[in-house]
Amino acid sequence: MASSPILCASFNQDHSCFAVSTKDGFRIFDTNTGKLCYERAVGGFVIVEMLFSSSLLAIVGAGDQPTLSPRRLCLFNTTTGAALRELNFLTSILAVRMNRKRLIVILQDKAYVYDLNSLTILDTIDTVPNNKGLCAFSPCLDACFLALPASTTKGSALLYNVMECNLHCEIEAHRSPLAAMVLSSNGMYIATASEQGTIIRVHLVSDATKSYSFRRGTYPSTIFSLSFGPSKQLPDILAASSSSGSIHIFTLGLASHPSRIKRSSSFLGSIIPGAVNDVLDPAYHHVLHNAVPAGVKSYAVIHKVENVTDASSSELLACRANMCVITYNGYFQEYNLSIDAQNELSWALGREFNLLTVTLDEVANT
Repeated sequence: MASSPILCASFNQDHSCFAVSTKDGFRIFDTNTGKLCYERAVGGFVIVEMLFSSSLLAIVGAGDQPTLSPRRLCLFNTTTGAALRELNFLTSILAVRMNRKRLIVILQDKAYVYDLNSLTILDTIDTVPNNKGLCAFSPCLDACFLALPASTTKGSALLYNVMECNLHCEIEAHRSPLAAMVLSSNGMYIATASEQGTIIRVHLVSDATKSYSFRRGTYPSTIFSLSFGPSKQLPDILAASSSSGSIHIFTLGLASHPSRIKRSSSFLGSIIPGAVNDVLDPAYHHVLHNAVPAGVKSYAVIHKVENVTDASSSELLACRANMCVITYNGYFQEYNLSIDAQNELSWALGREFNLLTVTLDEVANT
């Protein structure tokens, strides 16, 4: 894979802002408008994590200069332009996650749980070798879970409750090692993909039961990102971006209410959240072919979801969503998705702009 100008990309906890970093510095954008809100050109960063829309960032340098060590985490205030605190580690920091109460730091063989306000270490978790810093985190305080790989040979995940600092469960999701995982924002569901990338599985966190399995494709592919749509209960949509250049959309909301759409003859069993099912009917799987260049790393999130219902019968007429995609060759894309009651997907590219050429106070145009 060719080298990319983007070193890292991240959305904040409610997907209202996102950050990208290059060898020259990092930039923060408003997701809704595409406006560049903040930039700092002081060298490369491999991690830029936001705390909602606050002025607090957690940043880790790329190591191209002594002041930007990959072993140093800096809590940075964008309003004052000053470092608030620094935490130093013996090995490179591979991932950082935050909510309003907790700060999570992922190293190759350890995960540290801090109280965000006092920076007191609350827990140290020994992990299997985790060279890519793979993790998933739910920012919800009521169900604040951290998921980490449990094995280097199979696709198992350990889930920790980081508010109570205890191990919640282990989920055995795949035969091959994990490549991607995400927790829903409410902490209720976890989606996983293995290094094979052919099956996406969704588990209910509370009792570690498998709720859904989706076949992405027959041939192996690297899953770059997984994203649930925002929801207070079962998310309506799950998106996956892959090395094939396609983005896959799985309609969980319709799958959980199969009576809403016409079942095909291959429908496998009743679909109830929490029930164990085989691979679901392909009707719940949609593909945006060639959405991004094949082989280019991408990060897709479901930004907004709106269910359109009939005013008189409350029958679901359509599910509409906005999906945002960052490509590591330097572009932002926003897709408008609509899935009707017959489970037919229509989509259109709403916006696209170059992340590297937008200037401060300029609203990005397509």
